[in-house]
Amino acid sequence: MKKRGPWTTLKEETRYETPWIRVTHHDILDPSGQQGIYGTIHFKNLAIGAIPLDDDLNTWIVGQYRYPIEAYSWEIPEGGGDRNIAPLASAQRELREEAGIEAAHWQEILRMDLSNSASDEHAILYVARGLTLHPPRPDHDEELELRKLPFEELYQMVLRGDVRDSLTVAGVMRVKLMLLDGSLQK
Repeated sequence: MKKRGPWTTLKEETRYETPWIRVTHHDILDPSGQQGIYGTIHFKNLAIGAIPLDDDLNTWIVGQYRYPIEAYSWEIPEGGGDRNIAPLASAQRELREEAGIEAAHWQEILRMDLSNSASDEHAILYVARGLTLHPPRPDHDEELELRKLPFEELYQMVLRGDVRDSLTVAGVMRVKLMLLDGSLQK
């Protein structure tokens, strides 16, 4: 038996595992003492995202088909970051691979738990400034479309619900607030 806050885990069993996730079945006692089950998903990588902003407040988003939701999605450059590597290094890699952008200045803007009722997926988001543009180098399994647009247009896309990716929505809202209160570094 193992205590997890007010929950007691009676037994754990890995039911499915890939290089990216592990799904575990738990026999538990809930906080009221009732016996039950719980399923959890462990993400082996961090979720990392970067919002590049040039001096004119343009940004870049990446379009791609997302298999789990069976839909095309516009997103900030984002991906998985090895938990044994500094998150900033992973953000720099993702921005370079997906958008072909390198940045001189980085500012962490947000940490989030993405679905804490079922998973331990944790996200870290950055703003990248002082940009240098290069050809993108996406992974072999990525078919990406890159789009440059004013940040304000991306913000409006989020408000209309045209962009629904959680990292993008949260990051764009945070950047908008930081632009309004002057806390975004140049």
